[in-house]
Amino acid sequence: MKNAEIKKLSAEELVSTLASEKEALARLKFAHAISPIENPLRIREARKVIARLETAISAAK
Repeated sequence: MKNAEIKKLSAEELVSTLASEKEALARLKFAHAISPIENPLRIREARKVIARLETAISAAK
């Protein structure tokens, strides 16, 4: 998710997207712990998206 896409979202959409991204990150970490996932850089990218969303939420307040 790019910054331009994040800026277009409303505050409620940001919060719901953040929750779903955190859930996806947890699933990725769990899958990686069981057996290495094909592209472990997806975990890093998921963390960055979560940070972008949290930044957008705090800026919107």
